[in-house]
Amino acid sequence: MTLIKSISGIRGTIGGNVGDNLTPIDAVKFAAAYGVWIKQQRKKENYKVVVGRDARISGKMIQNLVMNTLIGQGINVVNLGLSTTPTVEVAVPMEHADGGIILTASHNPKQWNALKLLNEKGEFLDGAEGAKILEIAESDAMEFADVDSLGKITKNDAYFDLHIIDVLDLPLVNVKPIEEAKFKVVVDGVNSTGGIAIPLLLERLGVHVVKLYCEPNGHFPHNPEPLKEHLTDLSEKVVKERADFGIVVDPDVDRLAFIDENGEMFGEEYTLVACADYVLSRTPGNTVSNMSSTRALRDITEKYGGTYEASAVGEVNVVKLMKQNKVVIGGEGNGGIIYPELHYGRDALVGIALFLSLLADKKMTVSELRKTYPNYFMSKKKIELTPGLDVDGILKAMEERYKNEELTTIDGVKIDFAESWVHLRKSNTEPIIRIYTEAKSQDLANDLADKIIGEIKEIAKI
Repeated sequence: MTLIKSISGIRGTIGGNVGDNLTPIDAVKFAAAYGVWIKQQRKKENYKVVVGRDARISGKMIQNLVMNTLIGQGINVVNLGLSTTPTVEVAVPMEHADGGIILTASHNPKQWNALKLLNEKGEFLDGAEGAKILEIAESDAMEFADVDSLGKITKNDAYFDLHIIDVLDLPLVNVKPIEEAKFKVVVDGVNSTGGIAIPLLLERLGVHVVKLYCEPNGHFPHNPEPLKEHLTDLSEKVVKERADFGIVVDPDVDRLAFIDENGEMFGEEYTLVACADYVLSRTPGNTVSNMSSTRALRDITEKYGGTYEASAVGEVNVVKLMKQNKVVIGGEGNGGIIYPELHYGRDALVGIALFLSLLADKKMTVSELRKTYPNYFMSKKKIELTPGLDVDGILKAMEERYKNEELTTIDGVKIDFAESWVHLRKSNTEPIIRIYTEAKSQDLANDLADKIIGEIKEIAKI
């Protein structure tokens, strides 16, 4: 069992020993540290934090612990209950709140949960802010309110609707053509909050929705990471229903992937490519994605006369570079769409609305659309970390081995070859080394990944 404390929050498995897992005591300690940090930042009379959760089995318990810790510090809480990560992000500035917390372990299996922390803009904390909260959590500098100064919890169930209204009001979301297209779509909500939010959005757009695993009970029917090998049921359902395409999201609805009308993966990496194609065709500009994302975004951006740049992995790093470069759309190749016109956060709802607008405009099938984009193939593999493994030493050795190639070391080691690349990095959210490769065919991508894994094992003697 595992507890991972990082600048992006605290993530761990439920149960077990304090300090080794995400126990109630750990949840309280880190919620309290966040409360202290909020007060240090804002220095005012009254404080407010928005709290929401995905549908994990442990979610209600963790949310109650977090909310009651905050009101014990004299901080008022807006309780969104079952929500999505982007919905909480949208709610924070709407509520004029001082921050927000989402209880979700994103794509991790059901035994995991996490506290994801937001600032007053509804954006993830940066490295220095996250480090400060970790420092506070390890200190005894946590003071609580007296009985007359306790905070209050207010329930607000309106934010799914408010979030959807904001999406539909975007100038590039063409509601009428989408309605006229009479799309039929299968939605896999992985039995979490996407099963609530996505059908609501689609129905507002006049889409015929076929629900698959849309009961928000936290019992994930398959591995919740939206990868091809986990989506057999969705693929079969799309074909059986003769649907135009299928949609799958992760448990907190910040990642988005599509299945075409033939039951084939559109490609998680190509979610951002397609949305960027649509946005850039109407509002030319620059784009950003992280270093583990497909080269196809660069190609599409340059087609429209813009400039593409890659950031370190992590939403906060993508957002920082997006702001610096004044980009019109960006995100991550894992299906994370960040559209600044709405907010600076990965948002499957806005991704779906942009994708539908593109399809309605192009008047082509999803499989035909996919053929219009540059063809790259990616392999995403990992090596489990064992105690005592010198990850930094391994990465340094790989850097030395490939010193004559084009190298980027702002986040692990990325090696760019003429027609392929490999990115090696230690995960922020799991005890693993990620090995991502991309090449002109799936076999070439797989072979490159296997070659690199062999070299790492040779260096590490594992």
